[in-house]
Amino acid sequence: MERENQASKILEGFLFGKIFRSFRLAVQPSQLIISFLLIAAVGLAGWLMDLPKTVVTTPGTNGRETEMNIYLTNPEQVESYIERYSESNQLTGVFSTLWGFSHDKLHGALRSLFSLNMPGVMENAGEYLRAMLWAIKHHTLYCAIFGFITLCLVSIFGGAICRIAALQFARGEKPGITEAIAFSRKKFTSFFTTPLVPAVIILFAGSLILLIGLAGNIPLGIGELIMGIFTPVVLIGGAVIAIALAGTLVGLNLMFPAVAYEGSDGLDAVSRAFNYVMVRPWRLGFYTIAAAVYGAVCYVFVRFFAFLLLWSGYRVLRIGAFLDSAEGLPDKVSAIWAEPHFYRLAEYSTAAGSWSESAAAIMVYLFVLIVVGLVVSFIISFYFSASTVIYALLRNKVDNTPIEEVYSEQKPSGALPDLTPQ
Repeated sequence: MERENQASKILEGFLFGKIFRSFRLAVQPSQLIISFLLIAAVGLAGWLMDLPKTVVTTPGTNGRETEMNIYLTNPEQVESYIERYSESNQLTGVFSTLWGFSHDKLHGALRSLFSLNMPGVMENAGEYLRAMLWAIKHHTLYCAIFGFITLCLVSIFGGAICRIAALQFARGEKPGITEAIAFSRKKFTSFFTTPLVPAVIILFAGSLILLIGLAGNIPLGIGELIMGIFTPVVLIGGAVIAIALAGTLVGLNLMFPAVAYEGSDGLDAVSRAFNYVMVRPWRLGFYTIAAAVYGAVCYVFVRFFAFLLLWSGYRVLRIGAFLDSAEGLPDKVSAIWAEPHFYRLAEYSTAAGSWSESAAAIMVYLFVLIVVGLVVSFIISFYFSASTVIYALLRNKVDNTPIEEVYSEQKPSGALPDLTPQ
């Protein structure tokens, strides 16, 4: 017994082992439900914004070809492609275009990952980033509006997930959905402004450098002198931009947990995240890599479970539906439900022949999408949960703050208990 206690104390000293609690945090029903609500809300926003279709599309050799495909193969031809076919009335939405493309790239990355083809994984990730650049470059207003809506939704739902993870990781408490969302709504300004603070810093420093550059256009040699005199300002501004970019890229995942743990404002959360990045960069990198590897393994497990669920249901249903269909037509189950595969869990069946089969195919597809949505919900829940755990571990090392110490709000007397799933 004493040896077991000693072993547990030794393991307790290795804080990174606590990262493996992220899976248990991520699969909590309350966090999965909130993550699913986030996916549904973002999808609904994208569907509504796609009503005025703006992406030019034409028939291609492999289905529909869009301006995004032209951008990925030959960016110089995008403008001429849009001008040539913009009046053809064959348009689609930005969100639906990116959604289908990202779906294909995800499956391509998975196939490459499972075959240990890391260049293939990087290639799929690179093409996805280029597709995002296309959207920002050619549909800037759409991306700005959609980005604003998404940030609002992530601030509410992502903040709630971080709050649940913080309380459970720190104290073993399991707040309900309404309590967590109430916290994120109260701290909405902090969550919303946190990722914007570095952007404001970059814009301010960049504006100073830009003004000096504009002053360099003054004739009679005055412009050159101004740029020479203010070179230190340019260098300091460049350093500020570099620090802000590096801190944001590396420490972005620490900002929401800072608000959830400390109840602080956006500026304090950014300050804490940047401080941990600068003081403990190697420890942060180690924690992040450990969480990423562990998360990948957990995702494979969750996806396999979802595949096994769908495949077993599909197979047993085919055994039960033993009546033969009309000659030359697929069996009833195949007509309404495309057989699930590990790489493609949900696919709408196009083999339906009658109106009843078409209606059943729609219903089956929607229910299967819920299962797929839960798999994606796990990814979101794990990301915020692991980020919260990493923040708590870094705070413990850098500030010597106990993991159990977390900001708590005073509940008003007579408040009703939260009865939502935990």
